[in-house]
Amino acid sequence: MTEVVNKVVFLQTGKKAAARKGKSAVSVNAMAAPLVKSLIKNAAALGLGVSRLKNGVTVVDAGIDVPGGLEAGRLITEICMGGLGRVNIRSAKVFARWSWHVDVWSGSPVLACLGSQYAGWSLSHGSGREAFNALGSGPARALGSKETLFHELKYRDRASQTVMIIEVDKAPPAELARKIADMCGVRPNALTLILTPTSSLAGSVQVVGRVLEVALHKLHAVGFPLTDVVDGAASAPLCPPAGDSLTAMGRTNDAVIFGGHAHLYVRGSDEDAAALAQKLPSNSSRDFGRPFAQVFKEVNYDFYKIDPMLFSPARVAVTALDSGRTFHAGRLHEELLDRSFGAGK
Repeated sequence: MTEVVNKVVFLQTGKKAAARKGKSAVSVNAMAAPLVKSLIKNAAALGLGVSRLKNGVTVVDAGIDVPGGLEAGRLITEICMGGLGRVNIRSAKVFARWSWHVDVWSGSPVLACLGSQYAGWSLSHGSGREAFNALGSGPARALGSKETLFHELKYRDRASQTVMIIEVDKAPPAELARKIADMCGVRPNALTLILTPTSSLAGSVQVVGRVLEVALHKLHAVGFPLTDVVDGAASAPLCPPAGDSLTAMGRTNDAVIFGGHAHLYVRGSDEDAAALAQKLPSNSSRDFGRPFAQVFKEVNYDFYKIDPMLFSPARVAVTALDSGRTFHAGRLHEELLDRSFGAGK
């Protein structure tokens, strides 16, 4: 079973809260552990493949050599949020051609999204054509990642087992898997790596399921106090998968940038809530207005040349809990969504 640390500081209800002796603090690894167990137990029914590396690390294939599927993606998204978020796939009459949506909500959005779901752990091994490079997300970040973000969150977890989600189309080298386990302070046989190619059905769901996370990430980037964020919910259309990774990456990003809607509940003044609402939508970016794959090509496939303010929902609502007023900004962009998703006539 996952070992919950007795001394963890985390963000909750806008205040710094520390677990007193004898009580458990929130552990994203402990919350995610039963979800991972269930995912592996039901792998065959979910269209997943499960194997072990020679060093004992468990690898879950969610779309490389197996079909994966929408339900697998939904469950993986909840794991990625450290068990602190809920994910649903539903039909909605928002767009003429794209009926199915991924809904995400969390009562601990800062910890679920920034402390777990955010793909902030840079992974690399080897060089040249054999190099493996990827970004890791999920509960393992709270154990082993060196990201400065965790200093701001004032959060670290301890656990005897952990899980990482990686958006890749090939398995990581065993040496890298062992390094991840070492950095997390767990035995290799206590580490699970879930691989979700962006071009797969499961990969599409888990990337679109970051619609709330990108809203939180942009909120952090514009300087709004994380301690004032109380709750959040978001939704984005489920994009059709693509045959190549570049098109797939473009569609999953555009699902959020052109079709995503987030609603945040915050403490503070009406003025601060209104200002936040104006800053959050994707149309505040200089790179807004073209499908993501086109933007990516225009910067010679250099991700870091893209305006980071582009990565946010198309429409936002911010409710100031102290007054009860809600402020709206941005809008949905169906025509751009159709261009990105490859809608036929």
